[in-house]
Amino acid sequence: MPLKNNFLLLAIIVLSCTLAACSSNNNTAASKKNMDPNKGRYSLKNDKMPLNPPNVENVPNASPKYEPYSRRGNKPYTVYGESYSVMNTGQGFTETGRASWYGEKFHGYETSNGEPYDMYSMSGAHKTLPLPSYAKITNLDNNKQVIIRINDRGPFHSDRILDVSYAAAYKLGMLGTGTARIKLDVIYIGSLAATNSAVANAQDSGNHYIQLVASKDQLRLKKMAKELEQKYQVQTRVQAANNMFRLQLGPIGQPELADRLLNKVKQDGYPEGYMVLE
Repeated sequence: MPLKNNFLLLAIIVLSCTLAACSSNNNTAASKKNMDPNKGRYSLKNDKMPLNPPNVENVPNASPKYEPYSRRGNKPYTVYGESYSVMNTGQGFTETGRASWYGEKFHGYETSNGEPYDMYSMSGAHKTLPLPSYAKITNLDNNKQVIIRINDRGPFHSDRILDVSYAAAYKLGMLGTGTARIKLDVIYIGSLAATNSAVANAQDSGNHYIQLVASKDQLRLKKMAKELEQKYQVQTRVQAANNMFRLQLGPIGQPELADRLLNKVKQDGYPEGYMVLE
């Protein structure tokens, strides 16, 4: 074959490869652009607990407050071929069903309203509630309760109505079982002025106590108890346990108020204080 024809053939091959590469790159970019940004994380398998988790015992409940619904995450959407319509409001919404939890595999991913998922916060995912929404969650198997802020979509299983964070699952006592029968009650706050009344309505069936001090000196603790009752306007009790006496504030029936008081006493010189639920 003449040398001139060889050069011509080589040029055609190079041009063809270049065009093929461009086509491949464009197709990849197009597929990424059209991909549901949440689909990858929802298709992940074998979610698990963190290897070395921090102590989440004292992570406070979410604090219900007025928040405008997000611009992201509140439009109709489709996952796994199933289409969902988002509710206009969560006011008065209650639901009973099965909940699961999500953790390590999703930690740090963007939630449906654009915030990073933090498995150590009191948060959750729901298919159709507007984002964000606040809700009281009751584990019907053990009556433990938490308040969470719902900022994500899921779980996309027909037999589950809610996903909660690792921290919320820990406090609900459902880490070991993986799922639990729960009741969800939305805490709806339609304006800034409604914040306090909505929080007050988030009643808890259990009693919260704040553990402050342990000592063998019962008389000293009883004296402290009287002072603390006057200071915080909350009842106290001194309990005997393991040759010691424990000074606790309570009972407090509203989890939100208990969390606020715990934060207050920590600032007032009791940094080791913690919550006890009965």
